Amino acid sequence: IEDTANSKKPFFLFLSLTLTGLLLMFYYRPTLEYAYSDIVGPREHVPLGIMREIHRWGAHAMVITGWLHMYRVFLTGSYKPPREFNWVVGVLLLLLTLLLSFTGYLLPWDQLAVWAVTVGTSLAGYSPLIAKQANFLLLGGVIVGPDTLLRWYVLHVLALPFVLVIFLSVHFWRIRKDGGISGPL
Repeated sequence: IEDTANSKKPFFLFLSLTLTGLLLMFYYRPTLEYAYSDIVGPREHVPLGIMREIHRWGAHAMVITGWLHMYRVFLTGSYKPPREFNWVVGVLLLLLTLLLSFTGYLLPWDQLAVWAVTVGTSLAGYSPLIAKQANFLLLGGVIVGPDTLLRWYVLHVLALPFVLVIFLSVHFWRIRKDGGISGPL
């Protein structure tokens, strides 16, 4: 039994998030003095100010539907040969989705975001051999500051979506190559 309707939901949410994200980029400035007001302001002063809420709730829905899709694939055993490579690609897609959600959470640059980036970058500081380089790369310096916000913004709107599109392409290609979405065993 093919479950194509539920399998397509994360992709269509990604398309919706791309569209609303592009619209939101017209109103957001990744600077310390404007980040918060640019997130809150459009709700009250811009036509279609609901776009931020659609984007935010769409991001939550994408995380949930991506996880549910992975859960279905696991329960039906669809990760077994010959589809094990596509399972790994799917896990990477879920991790990229979580990273996109985390980087989007930081963009208002309020107190919660500053502490989240502080904790997130300190975790990178425990990586073997490259701890200092990882911290410097993610912070844009040695402390959380204006360069940090800019780096996480670029990750959110450029780097992570680019990588996600590549892995989505590989994922869809592998689904077609493996004969479609497998059903229960």
